[in-house]
Amino acid sequence: MTDETDSLLTIRDLIRWGASRFNEAGLFFGHGTDNALDEAMVLVMHALHLKTDLPESYFDTRVTAGERNRVVSLFDRRINERLPAAYLTNDAVFAGLHFYVNEHVLVPRSQIAELIEGGFAPWVEPDSVSRVLDLCTGSGCIAIGCAYAFPDASVDAVDLSPEALAVARVNVARHELGGRVEPIASDLFENLKGRRYDLIVSNPPYVSLEEMDELPDEYLREPAMGLEAGEDGLDIVSRMLREAADYLEPEGVLVVEVGNSDVVLANRYPDVPFLWLEFERGGHGVFVLTADQLNE
Repeated sequence: MTDETDSLLTIRDLIRWGASRFNEAGLFFGHGTDNALDEAMVLVMHALHLKTDLPESYFDTRVTAGERNRVVSLFDRRINERLPAAYLTNDAVFAGLHFYVNEHVLVPRSQIAELIEGGFAPWVEPDSVSRVLDLCTGSGCIAIGCAYAFPDASVDAVDLSPEALAVARVNVARHELGGRVEPIASDLFENLKGRRYDLIVSNPPYVSLEEMDELPDEYLREPAMGLEAGEDGLDIVSRMLREAADYLEPEGVLVVEVGNSDVVLANRYPDVPFLWLEFERGGHGVFVLTADQLNE
């Protein structure tokens, strides 16, 4: 420890000092927080085994030397390794739910969380959803969120990565959904022959090669397999559009996030009637298509 950190006596001191160091280091925030202060708070509270919604008076309580050491160690890793906080805490919040994460999966942050919280209204009728498919499930956060949104539905959580599926299984077990959410190893629809769904949802890889080269270091700590999708970012989504109709029920719906590849997608498929969604909490690049539209 240094004389500088020895002077950090309270929780409030640690959070303020960490935020200042993060800003000084030019860190990027986009994996659960969007600013240095919140990022510092997440790491401090994790190290102290406390929740972030503490009463105000707690922030002026003193920390022990050992606690201060743990916090500073996390700060050092966040700065020197450019690891998102979620990888340091092995925890991320998505749709109001906690998920285990590690460096084999993307940190959950999709705006599809807002759709889950609203039951995908008005595009599906909740009582009509009995089977859901989450393609490129990663940590399983969307699949598990859908299981909460549609309590009578079974959910298939598909990924090609064995390491990602291992993380998804941890989360399925933690949420006690083993009887309803099934992690499946498959290259998109390859191992799903004969299955049909009322809702197919996906946050697939959609980053173009050019965009990959411009990503902040924090994103490059995530698995490239979960981000990069060819020259224009559409390799995976194009396959979904070709194949999804064969796996949707007649009244089924496809919901896919494509992020900044939305304009390229719309230009490539000018005759496809993509419905682009708007979000109260911000975000873009998520479309909805019905089974009928995919069959046209």
